[in-house]
Amino acid sequence: MTKKLIISTLAAASIAATSAFAHFQMVYTPNTALPKGETIEFKHVFTHPFADEHTMDMAGVEEFYVINKGKKKNLKESLKPITWKGKHNSGKAFESSYKARRMGDHLFIMQPVPYFEAGEGIYIQQITKTVINVAGTPTDWDAELGLKAEIVPLTKPYSIWEHGSFTGVVKSNGKPVPFAEIEVEYINNTPDMKNNAMGPNKYEAPQDSFVTMGIKANKDGEFTFSIPKAGFWGFCALGVGSDTEYKGKELSQDAVIWVEAKPMK
Repeated sequence: MTKKLIISTLAAASIAATSAFAHFQMVYTPNTALPKGETIEFKHVFTHPFADEHTMDMAGVEEFYVINKGKKKNLKESLKPITWKGKHNSGKAFESSYKARRMGDHLFIMQPVPYFEAGEGIYIQQITKTVINVAGTPTDWDAELGLKAEIVPLTKPYSIWEHGSFTGVVKSNGKPVPFAEIEVEYINNTPDMKNNAMGPNKYEAPQDSFVTMGIKANKDGEFTFSIPKAGFWGFCALGVGSDTEYKGKELSQDAVIWVEAKPMK
């Protein structure tokens, strides 16, 4: 086998390994249930949260905003580029901060610029939702925003005990998506907010199917997932968005929501 062929084979194997685990756009902060108002620090990273075997470069952000008590605020100007260090490589990412002064739910929505996945020859755009509550007062957590790709929670995504469950509805432009395919991953490497890096793995998967778990919505777009461990869980409904093409190539427009389960002590 020639040196060139060996390199090509290794490259192909690397691409295959990268695409074996799910992509997840993170809009991460360490705590989604705040006792009182404070400044929230975010890291926006496109990665594989369980295995942390590859960090993708974010091409940019089309939209980033927050909704509280029905009022929308543009946060795109708060984004600052950073380099995020994964276990095997570094990637282009963003950070931001937001002063959550008002009680209630704060819905953060990020729509990144589509990412080109060379291994699959398609673009991926994950419209991502993270909900943070201040002082325990519920307001907007179950709001339907009419996004092109959206998971509307039927369970408060910040108020779940470990071993509880999360239920949501997959929608596109306000309409349920029957039998949507949903990937589920756990943030298995506690993010280091200070050093912009992933921490060490907490758990080992017995097989690759446990790294990215697959479930399906029912005919009404609803799904329920039992949460085995405290921490952050990502749900990604694949290709449910109304946009299907970008720059002349196939676009998978996905809906992502992040859910935090707390340990009962």
